[in-house]
Amino acid sequence: MTRPIAETRGAESFFHQRINASTIIIRAKITTLQRRSPYLATICAMASSGSRRLIGLSTKMYFSLTRSRDFTSSLISQLGSVPSDALSRIDIFILPDFIALPTTVSQLRASDSPASTIIWPGAQDCHWEDQGAFTGQVSASVLREAGARIVMVGHAERRRLFGEDDILVAKKAAAVTRNGMVPLVCIGEQTRAGEDSSDSGDVSAAAVRQCAVQVDTVLETLPATTEVILAYEPVWAIGATQPAGVEHILSVVEGIRTLESVRSRSGVTRIVYGGSAGPGLFARLKSGLDGLFLARFGHDPVQFVRTIREVAEA
Repeated sequence: MTRPIAETRGAESFFHQRINASTIIIRAKITTLQRRSPYLATICAMASSGSRRLIGLSTKMYFSLTRSRDFTSSLISQLGSVPSDALSRIDIFILPDFIALPTTVSQLRASDSPASTIIWPGAQDCHWEDQGAFTGQVSASVLREAGARIVMVGHAERRRLFGEDDILVAKKAAAVTRNGMVPLVCIGEQTRAGEDSSDSGDVSAAAVRQCAVQVDTVLETLPATTEVILAYEPVWAIGATQPAGVEHILSVVEGIRTLESVRSRSGVTRIVYGGSAGPGLFARLKSGLDGLFLARFGHDPVQFVRTIREVAEA
């Protein structure tokens, strides 16, 4: 006897809901095991992240300890409103300052919300050596011990304010990988010259050439089997009122993906866009990007979760 169409669709909907819920529960149980073994956490993350979208933010030096704690609590709570099937397609990272990192990690580990299992806590920088006489610095090995899973290196502000160059950034990325974490490597051209001109192909090609040096220098220091995230942030777009043009972003990212140093990798290589990123942008970039790296707009947990949903559902 044939079931009515409405009944069949209802059964299918119920089935998919059960499958999605089961997926989140299984991931939560796996995370419990990962918390007992930090290196298992990284291995599992690297194995499962190939086709997953990615979104995250850095709090820079804007948050107090109280605000950082409240932000994480609010984020976990509000992610509960996001459908489980959307959460199953995305990874989220948050990069608090060094002092706030242990509290963030503790909050995520203590949470019984399945949503907390897809949040990667991380750091905004690290030293390139694992130990030594480097006063005031924090090593990647200590960050790993503190619970970090991802570490940003090479941000434009580090390059401008502290004189960091491509070689130093590469050494830091190598330290992150050596200690079982994922490096988030910031790349991007310095100037906007001609980005809005009719000769956009030459402009994009020039941007790719600048980025190629940054990318090649980093990737030649990393094992080809490891995971790396490239955050394309045109320096002129950081803190601007508008992001770079969509055509420009997609053209530059396409050029980056064709680099031999990128194509020859067997490890997961995801590329996200940063630089005044916010709601409504990813839908126009999804054909070429793996996610977004949000600016201060994401410091509002409500807006952050709104953009998370957009990236997951686009």
